[in-house]
Amino acid sequence: MFINDLKETIEAYKARDPAARSTLEILLLYPGLRATVNHRAAHWCYEHNHKFLARYISQRTRHKTGIEIHPGAKIGKRLVIDHGMGIVIGETTEIGDDCLLYQGVTLGGTGKDSGKRHPTIGNNVLIGSGAKVLGPFRVGDNSRVAANSVVLREVPSDATAVGSPARIVKQKGEKVNYVENVEQINVTDPLVQEVVALRRELNELKAGLAVHDKKEESA
Repeated sequence: MFINDLKETIEAYKARDPAARSTLEILLLYPGLRATVNHRAAHWCYEHNHKFLARYISQRTRHKTGIEIHPGAKIGKRLVIDHGMGIVIGETTEIGDDCLLYQGVTLGGTGKDSGKRHPTIGNNVLIGSGAKVLGPFRVGDNSRVAANSVVLREVPSDATAVGSPARIVKQKGEKVNYVENVEQINVTDPLVQEVVALRRELNELKAGLAVHDKKEESA
């Protein structure tokens, strides 16, 4: 069974990565494949209550590949991790079959949940580089998450999520009406909005203090 899964995964790399030239190259030189193969062993140890050994394998793999997959995470068949550096996959994450993850992806939690804390990723999902999917919700089958998006709520099947926080801009090949002309590079960053609001409050306080000082001087 392991050999068949490995063969299928190598074929998935060949299909999804134009730079993949041979089975031997993928087997020996692709860190994403190494990370998922090692995760199988770590997850087996985790499921059989060898928790220390499971973490040892996962941390050694992180050191060698730059990809951190908690041994408790459940990963389906034919996962392709392209480049892979900086990927983090949390303990209660579940990933379906035929998914593609790029570098810098985080499948994590928000710190507000207990038990199931991390996302469930459906089948045939693509998550772009730098994207963050945070929380115990589902990203539906055949969906796409754009690079650098921050996903904090459920993504339906056959949808495209873009931005920070992410919004659904397309579903089943059709643009979603309530989002008008949303492009990834033009989505307003909520952190920027917060800074602008704080700056406005600071200016108002300064103006208020200036008025108060003038009244004190004239008194």
